[in-house]
Amino acid sequence: MGPLFTQTDEWSFVLALIIGILFGYVLESSGFSTSRKLVGVFYGYDFVVLRVFFTAAVTAAVGLAIMEYMGLINMKEVFVNNFYVGPTIVGGIIMGLGFILGGFCPGTSVCAAAIGKIDAMWFLGGILLGSFLFDLGYPLYSDFLVSGDKGSVRIFESVGISSELALLLFVGVAIFAFFATALIEKRFSDKSQKY
Repeated sequence: MGPLFTQTDEWSFVLALIIGILFGYVLESSGFSTSRKLVGVFYGYDFVVLRVFFTAAVTAAVGLAIMEYMGLINMKEVFVNNFYVGPTIVGGIIMGLGFILGGFCPGTSVCAAAIGKIDAMWFLGGILLGSFLFDLGYPLYSDFLVSGDKGSVRIFESVGISSELALLLFVGVAIFAFFATALIEKRFSDKSQKY
């Protein structure tokens, strides 16, 4: 994938700004600037976050598959980051704990801070401080950060199935998740109304 504008970089920056503003608007409109809504998925009372992200992932995956079929994109040329086993696990644990304890992920904290939420501003300050401390200590764990390199891994290739079958399974899992989370929310809502 490449830039949408190949003549001048300035228009790409303008487009990025517009997309960023629209993305922030969608996040705020979806309630993603509220920490209670964001952590609801971990406590089992609100699965909007899970459904929105599944919707985004399925839309992107299906859209890319259609674009590849139409010859508009070559998926073999799409960059996929290398998979580093240990660093990915450690990073996932840190990110998950930060999400649960703080109630935001990095993107939603910027969205919430932009509309004046104090807790998000503190969270964003913590991200900046953590980034600074990470940079200071980089020489201590620079070797670990590239350990367990599995290369550019695509899930369907690693399990030995076609990309089409993987997409079909992914869409099926998303549909199941939509129905299952709706049932869980209903049960949680029924229980909370009894008390």
